[in-house]
Amino acid sequence: MAGALLAPLPSAAAPEALLWPSATTPALYSFSSSSFRFARSRSPFLGLRLSCPTNHWIPALRGRTARRGLRIEAAARPTVLVAEKLGEAGLALLRKFANVDCSYNLSLEELCAKISLCDALIVRSGTKVTREVFEASKGRLKVVGRAGVGIDNVDLQAATESGCLVVNAPTANTVAAAEHGIALLVAMARNVAQADASMKAGKWQRNKYVGVSLVGKTLAVMGFGKVGSEVARRAKGLGMNVIAHDPYAPADRARAIGVELVSFDEAISTADFISLHMPLTPTTAKLFNDEAFAKVKKGVRIINVARGGVIDEDALVRALDNGTVAQAALDVFTVEPPPKDSKLVMHENVTVTPHLGASTVEAQEGVAVEVAEAVIGALKGELATTAVNAPMVPAEVLSELAPYVILAEKLGRLAVQLVAGGSGIKGVKVVYTSARDPDDLDTRILRAMITKGMIEPISSVFINIVNADYTAKQRGLRISEERIYRDISLETPLGSIQVHLTNVESKFASALSDSGDITVEGRVKDGIPRLTLVGSFSVDVSLEGNVILCRNVDQPGNIGRVGRILGEQNVNISFMSVGRTAPRKQAIMAIGVDEEPDKETLKKIGEIPAIKEFMFLKL
Repeated sequence: MAGALLAPLPSAAAPEALLWPSATTPALYSFSSSSFRFARSRSPFLGLRLSCPTNHWIPALRGRTARRGLRIEAAARPTVLVAEKLGEAGLALLRKFANVDCSYNLSLEELCAKISLCDALIVRSGTKVTREVFEASKGRLKVVGRAGVGIDNVDLQAATESGCLVVNAPTANTVAAAEHGIALLVAMARNVAQADASMKAGKWQRNKYVGVSLVGKTLAVMGFGKVGSEVARRAKGLGMNVIAHDPYAPADRARAIGVELVSFDEAISTADFISLHMPLTPTTAKLFNDEAFAKVKKGVRIINVARGGVIDEDALVRALDNGTVAQAALDVFTVEPPPKDSKLVMHENVTVTPHLGASTVEAQEGVAVEVAEAVIGALKGELATTAVNAPMVPAEVLSELAPYVILAEKLGRLAVQLVAGGSGIKGVKVVYTSARDPDDLDTRILRAMITKGMIEPISSVFINIVNADYTAKQRGLRISEERIYRDISLETPLGSIQVHLTNVESKFASALSDSGDITVEGRVKDGIPRLTLVGSFSVDVSLEGNVILCRNVDQPGNIGRVGRILGEQNVNISFMSVGRTAPRKQAIMAIGVDEEPDKETLKKIGEIPAIKEFMFLKL
């Protein structure tokens, strides 16, 4: 009956941190809480009466445990706190199942005071569900539902540590957001907002508000997920030429609607209009900054209905002032609401709306129903594909595979950074070596972690064992697995994990194996995940921190030259490994560094005559 949970934790987290409810109590249920009462008979399995106020997680006890005589008794209806306005259709569903407390505009103190009496919490984007909230719940809060897509306002780490599931509603507002993006595109192009304000001020300025046509213009869709692809379809209907950038979008899906996938630089440098549909992640934060605006076509127009933080707002003001960017239409901002004296909001060439992307009657009702169904399912013990953390995995499996879980995520993260071009990843092949029978090796969690490593760094989707295969399919990733027998100890679950990305170009040519795939392989040595193969080159690198890969001519002095350049910039080297085909031929040098070298330092490394190519990788 023991169990554990896989959570989207930082790579450095100790394997024990994956356990729920705690590392010291890796049981499927904690019976010490006041929320439960139990009585034992002659054995811990026979005659156990479990009474809980929410009946949460009960379906997980079916099967062997149920046959042994565990009797479940439902107690009081669960209590759901709805902290922000929710559509009536969603509220009606909740009221059939639970007691619903609608309390809006709560301060953090007020929320913390209420939460210990609640089994579930539903919020939109305005309520911050912080660590203090989870601590104040004293273990009773079992699910947080986010009525929308982004979960920037929920502390996932704290939720997982508290054994609280987090679900969202990622699909219901897709069309509404796309329609709002198109509305801003057209309104900006024809100066609708400015002309309206002018007329209401008693003016008639036809010559001042001459717009631009959309027909024949190029729109770059930055992020080709659900919303981005819907925007592209509608823009095609307006006669626009649509290109897109998204490292995970399958080229065949883009071609099906007449969209060409291109690189980031090509997209922003050739577009007349740029529409942003990317999530806010560490990779995309302030992605559109002074450096990016320096590459755009002069007079470009920008639309953002995604996340405010992907744009450096000060840099955008500068670009608007100097004419690099002709106009901007924004629905989202770094701080919401933005300051009343915001130069960006007040700029005459900027059209703004107060985060209305999902604000249609239909979308609001759809989101309400979707999140209500997810919360009810979670309180019943059902895990949906909208869960963003904490699916259940047998504790004994997780304990044995813990270092391989970390290895799998790191290999996925490393492999995707090697991909070049705008064609997208089409196929992923994972090869495991083991002496065990396939029935004795559960690789679901490993496959999920490889998917997690490949998708999470540039996506708002949080990957776990529940939604990994679904998310991969939605993004066109075809993942296959192969197991190869190796005569190793049965005590060791795996000899190695190898990840192949098929039919893609590589930023680092040496990462291509003889078959033409990007190939990386890792093993666990003394409990530590290590990189052991890049392309056809053997290496031995601890998968921690950051790595610089260099392909060079195997000759004396290369290690010293690279070390000197890094040392001059106070970049500490944590390890170094060299793999080669033969003496004085081609070699791969893998260098672990504690800090991220600046661009000038990396440029100096690339200028060493013996180095033919190099790449910096974040792990």
